[in-house]
Amino acid sequence: QVQLVESGGGLVQAGGSLRLSCAASGSIFVINAMGWYRQAPGKQRELVATIISGGSTDYADSVKGRFTISRDNAKNTVYLQMNSLEPEDTAAYYCNAILIILPGNGEARAYWGQGTQVTVSS
Repeated sequence: QVQLVESGGGLVQAGGSLRLSCAASGSIFVINAMGWYRQAPGKQRELVATIISGGSTDYADSVKGRFTISRDNAKNTVYLQMNSLEPEDTAAYYCNAILIILPGNGEARAYWGQGTQVTVSS
């Protein structure tokens, strides 16, 4: 019913930039929030950044000042601009959306993308 499709990952040298995109599609009534998480090998999945429908954002301390999350509500798309990338940013990045579908019971639930790999070389 709902798909989140990520793009924009890849290999980049330390200090470089990448821009991730995630488009949500399907029987969506409203999207309350969208965000990005990441998971490095052997580590737990962690929050990178989130943005709610009103535009407020939140970031992990490790990416503040380097990453910027933005959203195009008309396209149900969220972006993550990543600058000054470090080898420690290497991980699989997953898009997340908290949304309500139609038809449904009106309850919001979380959906996940398939992940896109970001590799930062030193």
